[in-house]
Amino acid sequence: MPPKRTRRTSPATAGLTAGERLKRTKLTGNAAYSAWGWVGTEATETPQITFEHCLATCGLSKTSTHPLCSNKYVEKRKTPPESKVVDNNAPSTQTEPTDDVIVISDDEGPTCSNKSCKHNPYCLNYLGQEKWENDDKAYEAYVKAHDLGENPKAHMRQSHTPIGLKNLGATCYANAYLQVWFQDVLFRMGVYQCQPLQDSEHTFENSPIFQLQVTFAAMQHSTLNTFNPVKLVESLKLRATEQQDAQEFSKLFMAHLDTEFKKQQNPELQSLITDQFEGKQVYNTVCQSCQRRSERDSSFLEIENNATLEERLSASLEPEILSGDNKYLCQQCDSLQDAKRYTELRELPPVLHFSLLRFVYDISTMERKKSKQSILFPTFIDMDRFLGPPENRTQRKKRGAAKESKNLYELRGVLLHKGTSAYHGHYEAQVFDVQNQSWYQFNDEEVTKIESLVPKLDASKKAGKGAKDTKKKNGNGNAKVRAPPKKRRRIEDSDSEIEIVESPPQTQNGEKSPAHEGPDYISSKDAYMLVYARVGNKSASPMPGNSNGDATTSQPPKVDINPPPKAMEVVQAMNAAHEKACEDYAQRESETRAHFDQIRHTVMDIYRSWNVTSRDEQCVVASRQSLETWISRHLVKPKTPKRTPSPAPADGVPKTEVLDVTPKDALASPTLLPVSEVVCPHGQLDPERAGDMKVIREVAYTRIAEEDGCQLTPKLTPADVCAACVERMFKEKLYQIEHPRLVSRFDEVAAVEDDGDGYWISKAWLKDWRLTKPKMHVEGETDPPPDAEQYLSDVVCEHGNLATNVATRRRISAEAYAILREKYPDWKPPSTRAELCAVCETLVHMSREDKREYRKQAEEEKARLKHMHDNALNGNTALLEDVPCAIVPSQFVRSWRQWLMRPSEVSRPERIDNSQFICEHGLLAFDPNVAGDVDASMTIIKRSDWDALEQLYSGGPLIAIENAGGKYTHELAVCADCRLQRRTSFDMTEITIRALGPNDPIPTPQTYNQEPIQPAKPVQTTLTTYSKRQNEGYRKSKRIRQVKEYGKRRKITITKAMSVKELKVMLNDELGIPVISQRLFYRGQELDDSSATMLSLGILSNDTLDLKEENEDIDLLSDTDIETDGPRKKRVEGQAFGGTLLGGGSSFGPSVPPSSSPDTGGPVACPACTYENTPGDVVCAMCETSLLNV
Repeated sequence: MPPKRTRRTSPATAGLTAGERLKRTKLTGNAAYSAWGWVGTEATETPQITFEHCLATCGLSKTSTHPLCSNKYVEKRKTPPESKVVDNNAPSTQTEPTDDVIVISDDEGPTCSNKSCKHNPYCLNYLGQEKWENDDKAYEAYVKAHDLGENPKAHMRQSHTPIGLKNLGATCYANAYLQVWFQDVLFRMGVYQCQPLQDSEHTFENSPIFQLQVTFAAMQHSTLNTFNPVKLVESLKLRATEQQDAQEFSKLFMAHLDTEFKKQQNPELQSLITDQFEGKQVYNTVCQSCQRRSERDSSFLEIENNATLEERLSASLEPEILSGDNKYLCQQCDSLQDAKRYTELRELPPVLHFSLLRFVYDISTMERKKSKQSILFPTFIDMDRFLGPPENRTQRKKRGAAKESKNLYELRGVLLHKGTSAYHGHYEAQVFDVQNQSWYQFNDEEVTKIESLVPKLDASKKAGKGAKDTKKKNGNGNAKVRAPPKKRRRIEDSDSEIEIVESPPQTQNGEKSPAHEGPDYISSKDAYMLVYARVGNKSASPMPGNSNGDATTSQPPKVDINPPPKAMEVVQAMNAAHEKACEDYAQRESETRAHFDQIRHTVMDIYRSWNVTSRDEQCVVASRQSLETWISRHLVKPKTPKRTPSPAPADGVPKTEVLDVTPKDALASPTLLPVSEVVCPHGQLDPERAGDMKVIREVAYTRIAEEDGCQLTPKLTPADVCAACVERMFKEKLYQIEHPRLVSRFDEVAAVEDDGDGYWISKAWLKDWRLTKPKMHVEGETDPPPDAEQYLSDVVCEHGNLATNVATRRRISAEAYAILREKYPDWKPPSTRAELCAVCETLVHMSREDKREYRKQAEEEKARLKHMHDNALNGNTALLEDVPCAIVPSQFVRSWRQWLMRPSEVSRPERIDNSQFICEHGLLAFDPNVAGDVDASMTIIKRSDWDALEQLYSGGPLIAIENAGGKYTHELAVCADCRLQRRTSFDMTEITIRALGPNDPIPTPQTYNQEPIQPAKPVQTTLTTYSKRQNEGYRKSKRIRQVKEYGKRRKITITKAMSVKELKVMLNDELGIPVISQRLFYRGQELDDSSATMLSLGILSNDTLDLKEENEDIDLLSDTDIETDGPRKKRVEGQAFGGTLLGGGSSFGPSVPPSSSPDTGGPVACPACTYENTPGDVVCAMCETSLLNV
């Protein structure tokens, strides 16, 4: 059975597809199909161009295919739908068209779109009108463009939400503590109660106490959401751009406040710091023999801890047995005895601070480091378990925890340090606000509410099991079920690394903290300081969700805390200034809104009525770009906005600017919008830019000028189409039509039989002329004829006869010649029967003989001077030791070698000129034994080669030298003055850069030694042939070239006026060594003045500079905790609080810039913890670091 034949696909239909509309523009012979469709049909010469043809070039003729698109932004009138009576008995007139019916209709207009109407001059729909349609978006863009200024209401404080503090550069450490101290009600009241002292030298308004009062008053009563504590920072003389340790700032500032409080007359105020923050601890040592007890009392403002809070407290209070070599000298026994030493907490303050010792001192590196260890701390802590001596604490453990603790503390604040280094980072605070009973995250100016440091459990967990005995009530009375033990939760309301541990860990002795509602422990890697307040203290309020409902944890009665009158005056002035700024802004906003409404109404009314409805209507032609600019000019920022300055606001109030909303019609001169995009050099409409033309009604043009103060210039109408440009383009279009026809006629008859007669024509001209767009063609000019100057030599020689080179010409037939003569009547090519030029043939024969003679002469000289040919200019002088030599110019050797390679093309050198190396006194102008003197302008050759050169070439004189034991001897003496003048008289010269290795010593004037020109050990001792590959060498990989970079020499070109900085930039480009890592040395002296020039430094021609690359200090670029191999550079500690009021300054006042060197008579800063010690201290009072070398 034969295989089944596959069916061929049906051929495509030649007509229109079903439903396709027939476009009139595609009809053959329609002159309106193209703007230039009339070229070559209706007009073949320039006098035949009519006015309609000119309009057609810009798409403005009556027969143009561009439709009159309707305005899409005209408001459509809403008409009620007409009721229609449906007659079911009426016959249906609608029929379904079949698939084979072609729908042809002239009533349906073309679809208007941004793509199809981009070049339609009658479509004005896509010029940016949508920017004005939406009132809110248009007003927003208008305000942004005219820079109304920032709305002061954006800085308005919301109800009683806490406010932020402005960071003045690096003062986040102070801002975090101010937020914590402000929430301490008793401390805030004490600050408010401070009275000015009788101080004739300083005013109270400039003191830190008053500025702290103002800061707290602003945080309490300011209507702004941010306060700028610049006056407080200036009064403390803090350097705002230097990061300091928050713990050190807290200690020093508390010490300063304690000193100021003790000057007050109020006894309670004098002991405020002691009563509120200071606790008592005792260091006990008990003799194991006689039981004598030695006690030393001490106070503390904070308890230091670097592990789990309770475990570390227990560990720090555990007794220590002193025995062996560490026995205790008992005064009662008068001998060394075993003893027990321990620390006892006796009294605790109402507000307890725990320092978590994030910054530790590394003895191995002698630097501070930050510990990223997670630290666990509870939301409640019972401090009764840690009071008293060890015996009492042991008995208390046996009896069990008391029902009611007198020293139960709740968490009130967490200070965070963000960053991996102890030398920089960012401080934030999470503080419980006593007024709003909520937690807040304080990040300088940014204040974020935190739902709770302890997230609530899901409702499904709260439902739990029904037994009431297994449930506990939280502060809100809701049942709460215990979560699985040791489950951690990350707090989503804060960006700090904090996790919740929902089961309290046991201490080393197996006891647990008293149970409280909610998760008990919080884990953090950034917590720096913890603040706890005693439950029941009148300065503290319970946290939401942690109240048990008893009297001890109930909210204290509200106490009126009023700032002092002077501080309130400052805050009230600031609030009044802010209120005035808000009123001014509201007034400006109202005026701006009215002006905007007027402009929007005018602009929208114009562009909704600017479309022409008929091609005969009076209209103006503008550019698309100018109309787009007019539509959006009110919504974009003007280039030179007119502003009037506003009154200076008070401190903390954002500065605003007053917008000049003068109506445009009040301006003296209108704004000019050029339509240059569609204007030709003659000042009329350019047909080449017809795609950017847009036609608007003349009435709209007048309204734009009169109502909006904007004039489209120049005013052009469709009658202003440039006739000169149309004529120029017509010629070019006609050429594009007629030239291919002429080429087609030529190709049909151009061929010539082998024995037929014809004419010679330039092959290059014919190849270019036959192209559709010849390269020789220049717009507006006639193509050059075949006998033009650049093509004539291809056919005719210089004697006017037929050229001998056959490859540059070709034959054409007489018919083809006749066609070209119609276009170029003056062209007279030679016939194919013409004879070749006899003179040129003779010269060609003689030239071949001469080339043979030149080649023979070059080979003879090359064989005679073989050593100079192979070794000159390649730096190989190993074969010239103890051999008489001579000096010749390097340029002569180069010219001679070029002549050897192309003797018939390159001229032979005429003579040898050594006069440039001889001074006017007849002596040498250079020293052969100085490396910088023997430069690239001279070459050393054998004396035997010089003797041969004297026979072949004229010139001289002879400069004879000889290398004897690494030193050159020469007959002529060296002229020192002329030698120096020769090396300094240059505008541009080469110098050598010698790159030193990492292990090379730094050059000094004592150790500098200029190397001789001859190396100690020859690098190359074998003969080499002079070839291109051996001279250039193979290209090596970048890695290999970088490895061998050290110890290499690089020739670079410099000028006299070049500076050291410019030289380093050049070396950065050449060698890839950063400018900051470069150290340049000249004769052992470092070039550290970047502005010094080569002339001022005395650098000579062909001198040598040493380059030493210094590695970047990795420790300065990275502050990670990753250890690096090898020795590390010790970090230089800063001044800490030295020079400030907290660091021992004698008085308060404006901030003083830090001095460049520390005062030897002032406090001594510890290099480890930066604590300011008194002069004469041997060790640091804070960390016991030695101060002998400080």
